[in-house]
Amino acid sequence: MQFSAYMHEWLYGEEGYYKNFKAIGKAGDFYTAVSTSSFFGASIANYFYTLLKEGKVAKNGWLIEIGAHQGYLLCDMIQWLYTCDPTLVKTLKFGIVERQPEVQKAQLKYIEERFGSDIQITHFDDIVDVKVDYAFVVANEIFDAFSCELLKEEKIAIINDHTITWNEASQELLTWAKKHYLTQGEIAVGYEDFAKNMASGIAKCDFVSFDYGEKYVRNDFSIRVYRKHETYPLFDEDLVLSESYKKDDITYDVNFNHVNEAFIDAGFDEVAYETQARALVRFGIIDILEAFSKQTSQSNYVREADKIKTLISPTMMGDRFKMVHFKK
Repeated sequence: MQFSAYMHEWLYGEEGYYKNFKAIGKAGDFYTAVSTSSFFGASIANYFYTLLKEGKVAKNGWLIEIGAHQGYLLCDMIQWLYTCDPTLVKTLKFGIVERQPEVQKAQLKYIEERFGSDIQITHFDDIVDVKVDYAFVVANEIFDAFSCELLKEEKIAIINDHTITWNEASQELLTWAKKHYLTQGEIAVGYEDFAKNMASGIAKCDFVSFDYGEKYVRNDFSIRVYRKHETYPLFDEDLVLSESYKKDDITYDVNFNHVNEAFIDAGFDEVAYETQARALVRFGIIDILEAFSKQTSQSNYVREADKIKTLISPTMMGDRFKMVHFKK
C-alpha cells in the first residue's frame, strides 16, 4: 500500500482518526488557532465585513467553513458579523463542508447552543456539492490533513503491516519532484482536485485558509504524529505505527507553493499570502481587542490579550502559520 492510501485510511477510513468528533485543546491531541481564541474568527469575519462594506461581495451570498470541527470558527464569525450589522445574519446563508454524520450532529448541537433556532446551517458532504453564485469560504488547518506520498532518493514509501519500505517512484511523481526541486519530503495528494471542485460549483469565491508551512520545499521530512500534545516524527524509533494508527493525529508541513499552483490552475488569483500574525493584524484583531477592553474587566482583557499573543507572536503561532487568500 502506498503511503497516501495508508494515511487516508488512518485519518478518514472506518474508525479513522477523524471519523468521529475529536477534542481539540487541552483535552485533545493538539491546539488550533480556533481553540485558542474566539478573536481569531472575529478578525476573519471583520475582514469579510470590510469586503461587504466596500461592495466587493454580496450580502446575500454564502459563508462556508470547510473542516469546521465543532463549529467554533463559523459561530465566532457569525457572532462578530451580528455585532457589526445584525441584518447580515438574515441575508447571508451559512454552510459547513463535513461528510462525517457524527461530526455534523456535534456541529448542529453546538450551533443551536450558541444561537438557538436563529441560525440555519446547510451541510455539504464535499466541496464539489457546493453550487452557489458567491461564497466566502474559510478553513483552518485542512491542507495538512490531505494524504501525501513520501519521497526519498527517487523512491516512495510503501506500507506493509505498518512497516515502511521503499519502492521506485513513478515517472510522473519524479517529474513533479524535479520541477519543484524536491529530493526528499512529502508530496500532497488532492490539492488539484480540491481547487477544481471549489471552482466548478462556486461562480465567484473568496477562499481564506490558515495552515503551517512555507512556500518552498525543505527537502526533509516534516511528517509527524501528535498524541496528547506530544510530537513524534514518523521515523522516530520510539513511534510504533501499529499503536498510533487511527488513534493519533498525523500531519505534515504544507508546501504553499503547491497549494498556489493548484488554485491558479483552477482559475483563482492569489490575493494574499502572509504570516498569520500579519494577516490577523491586517484583519483588525488589535482593534477588536481594544474595543473589547472598553467593555470588560481588566482581568478579562489581560486573559484575552494573552490568547491573542499566542496567535500573533513570532515565537508561537504568528510566523509558523500562514494565511492564503484566493479569489475567483
